[in-house]
Amino acid sequence: MGPEISRRAFVRETVVASAGTALALGAVGQQGSAAAAEPPKPPATQNTLPKGKIGDMEVSRILLGGNLLTHFTHSRDLRYVYSLAAHYNTDEKVMETLAVAEANGINTVSMHNPPHPISVLKRYRKERGGKIKWIICPTAEVEPGLAKYSQEVQELIDAGCESIYLWGVRADALCSAKQIDLIGKAVDVAKAHGVPSGVGCHALDVVVACEKNKIAADFYIKTFHHHNYPSAKLGPGGDAMWCTNPEETAEFMKKVTKPWIAFKTMAAGAIPPRDALQYVFQNGADFALFGMFDYEIAEDVKIAKEVLAGIKNRARPWRA
Repeated sequence: MGPEISRRAFVRETVVASAGTALALGAVGQQGSAAAAEPPKPPATQNTLPKGKIGDMEVSRILLGGNLLTHFTHSRDLRYVYSLAAHYNTDEKVMETLAVAEANGINTVSMHNPPHPISVLKRYRKERGGKIKWIICPTAEVEPGLAKYSQEVQELIDAGCESIYLWGVRADALCSAKQIDLIGKAVDVAKAHGVPSGVGCHALDVVVACEKNKIAADFYIKTFHHHNYPSAKLGPGGDAMWCTNPEETAEFMKKVTKPWIAFKTMAAGAIPPRDALQYVFQNGADFALFGMFDYEIAEDVKIAKEVLAGIKNRARPWRA
């Protein structure tokens, strides 16, 4: 047996050991806090997607849609879904989603320009080193002189936006009012900044009018989905249909030589991803805008690559 340890010595050694352990744990805790304070970097790209070009801008065939990120979910009469999306897609989760998209080969996000979501895109670049490109539509009124619209375009360019398009809501209204000249002027505002400038729309009439009047758009963002889903019977007024004439759209777009980004491809979640992607790519779209939560991205990219690899005999040539 070793020498007998007195009670006083035992207490003294125990206190010293405890203090040493506390200091060690404190150091670990401080290191952990420092690590937690350091913003995570976007993960290295683990996946690749086929790409096309809009002007000089290289864009993945799947773009990350912005509606889930801005919480504008198009959830028919299920109003609680808007709040649910907002509670899930916090600012931190939106930045995580952008990073996951980049890691899976999606190199572009597209949305409209409410101030807070745009501020999150800026934070993602500044704080996380994000490289995902932006295709943004200003929502300002398009009026004679285009003062407000030009200001929003300038703000987006100053923020680093790589491409701009005329919001479909505005383009539809201008076309209905026979103000095609204002569509052309809106396109020219963005082109003057040297970035690709497009036109968005829900109505095929917009593309028809732009082509007829030789509007200098670099690309179109046009809704495109089939009607083989239950809530399609609710129609456009039921917040359940965004492409009222998909067959006519596919037929007309065969003659259009500019790149076409299809959006509302899943009819706001009513059409399964594989079904949606097969339909839009087989029938002529060059790109598909896909709204996804972070946990859906990897599987949807896998599906997209399988669909793209299997596309044969497109009636419309790839235009990007």
